[in-house]
Amino acid sequence: MNISPEEYSKWDIVKATQYGILPRCKELVEAGYDVRTPDADNITLLHWASINNRLDIARYYISAGAVVDVLGGDLMATPMHWAIREGHLSMVVLLMQYGADPNVRDAEGCASIHVAVQCSRNHIVSYLIAKGVDPDLFDANGKTPLMWAAWRSFGIDPTRMLLSLGASVNDQDRAQRNTALHFAAQSSNSNVITALLKAGADIEAKNERGETPLDVAKMKKNVWITSRLAHAKKEKSQDSKTPAFLRVFRTTQWRKRLALLTAFFAIFIIGYIFNLASTWLMKFVFFVLSYGVIHTMAVFCIGSAQMTHTFPICISFSTKFWVYLTSFFFFWPVISSFFAKTLFLVFTPAMFYFFYKAMMSDPGIITSQVEQKKRTIIRAAESNSLDMERFCSSCMILKPVRSKHCCVTNKCIAKFDHFCPWVYNAVGSGNHRYFIGYLFFLLGMLTWNVWACFKYWHAVCPRPASPAGLDVLMAYPTCSPWVFWIFVNVTIHTIWVSLLLLCQLYQILWLGVTTNERMNAGRYAHFETSQHGNLIKSPFDRGFLNNIVDFFECSMFGIFKPLNVDWRTQMDLQFANKKESSNGYQMV
Repeated sequence: MNISPEEYSKWDIVKATQYGILPRCKELVEAGYDVRTPDADNITLLHWASINNRLDIARYYISAGAVVDVLGGDLMATPMHWAIREGHLSMVVLLMQYGADPNVRDAEGCASIHVAVQCSRNHIVSYLIAKGVDPDLFDANGKTPLMWAAWRSFGIDPTRMLLSLGASVNDQDRAQRNTALHFAAQSSNSNVITALLKAGADIEAKNERGETPLDVAKMKKNVWITSRLAHAKKEKSQDSKTPAFLRVFRTTQWRKRLALLTAFFAIFIIGYIFNLASTWLMKFVFFVLSYGVIHTMAVFCIGSAQMTHTFPICISFSTKFWVYLTSFFFFWPVISSFFAKTLFLVFTPAMFYFFYKAMMSDPGIITSQVEQKKRTIIRAAESNSLDMERFCSSCMILKPVRSKHCCVTNKCIAKFDHFCPWVYNAVGSGNHRYFIGYLFFLLGMLTWNVWACFKYWHAVCPRPASPAGLDVLMAYPTCSPWVFWIFVNVTIHTIWVSLLLLCQLYQILWLGVTTNERMNAGRYAHFETSQHGNLIKSPFDRGFLNNIVDFFECSMFGIFKPLNVDWRTQMDLQFANKKESSNGYQMV
């Protein structure tokens, strides 16, 4: 705002402070105005400078004797409290540099961190904790910041941030003995329930009235929270009622093994029942009984949540096992082609190698020690570069460009593409090439097995009576129901693997983006998008051939050279727009 000296020459010092007119403020102070003098509402000049983020004026007032922790206003709050309510991190940094105490309480008994949580000022919460404020600090009423987050802040970030920084999830307030989970249930804050439970919130904790969080949720008639807490209580009850010698089978490791066993059994039993020389009525009965066994294992042995997370990788393992068993015992004896057998022997180890590497390799997890995280937060805040859109509230790190927090692995992944349940791992800069290799050789093996099914039927099954019609449709399933069941499996997998591989190659080589970037291009300022958020141009697209060498990190006879960017540490786009020249690549 451009204001001429003539306009502000008659302003009082409060108005000049609010509008940031430093010359007028200096003029009045030098004329004898005491910067410590409060106005009629008991508000000092430093309060007004803080709430309006007038950094230069605040510095001047402090140098002129202003008290940084002075209490004022209706809430008897400090200038830091006022700055926090408006989200002015730069003012908070300034005040703390001049010795402001973040633990000073206002009239409601809240310190700075409580106010920051109440107002969902996540960047300020992270800075205060990084500067040494206790994340479990009780206010004068006995509530911790996590309790305030569960009660007042309906976004997930404040809760997730506090938990990441070590806040105690089971502390009870000093007035009514409520935990954070009680407060979440009381305010129907469904967004934070799962995060609190994952952090180990005690669902059996009772307040002074003897109420558990589930009891509070029922009184509030919140159906989703009641259902979620009831399920968690049921899981805990099942674990406690299980005999001690059987509890080992309810651990996460054993549940995964049981999920794998269930998948092996499910694929085998379907094919086996198809293969029985029984009536369709008997086969239907066997299917119903088998479903009952599988459902029982899923519900009572594995647990629905665990089954959901592990189901695809278990299907992947079990399908491979039964398909390869069928290949060796059914297909191999009837295939005489040396070339076909050579393809099988070459593609099999390659497929398993890339499968193992995609599943077990570090996808590009961005790690940082707690003290290093705090130093990073302080450095970014004090240099006015703490961009919360680039800040991960779970990992407490500034995310490099192209990275994203994976909600399944609960880690930030460099050059994140997606989480693939079929390899039970995130796909990122560390294993994306292995993932593409796996898809390629998997597609090769699936195609080989589709072809082998027809070779087997041609060699073993009798010719249908008529070359067309229902006889042809029923000839192969009737001849070998087990092979037909395997054929159905490999055909379905061939379709989705083909589509996935084509989509991946199109994005990598033609667009120069990841799946996450293509789907969320509208969220990132560095992408050129349409008004609907669809990707138009990526700064990482260097053309088809350059995209190939960049992704595979190879050189095409020295003509095209990869950029070799470390996506775990790359914080900006300086590498992106490069053009080829006779001396390599030059920035433009």
